[in-house]
Amino acid sequence: MSTMADSIRRGLEQAVAYADGTADKQSYRVHVPPKIDVKAIRTSLGLTQEEFAGRFGFSVNTLRHWEQGIRQPEGPTRAYLLVIERAPDAVIKALRAV
Repeated sequence: MSTMADSIRRGLEQAVAYADGTADKQSYRVHVPPKIDVKAIRTSLGLTQEEFAGRFGFSVNTLRHWEQGIRQPEGPTRAYLLVIERAPDAVIKALRAV
C-alpha cells in the first residue's frame, strides 16, 4: 500500500476511534489558527460592532482594532472567537445572566 493510502487509512481509523470514544483523548490537540477574521464572524451573525462587543464581552475599541488589522486576538481569544463562530447560540446561553 502506498504511503498516502496508509496515511488516509490511519486518519480514518483515528476518526472512527475518536467518534466512538475509544481514542486516547490525550493525544489530540486543538488547532487554533494564527489569524482569524473577526469582521467575517461578526457580519455572519448580522451584528453591529457594538452589538457583537456587548454580547460576547469585548470592548468596541478592541474589536475595531482587530477588524482594522491593527491588532490580532491572542490565542485563547482566537479559540473563543472560533466557538462564537461555530456555536454562537451556545455561547450566548452560557453567558446569559442567571
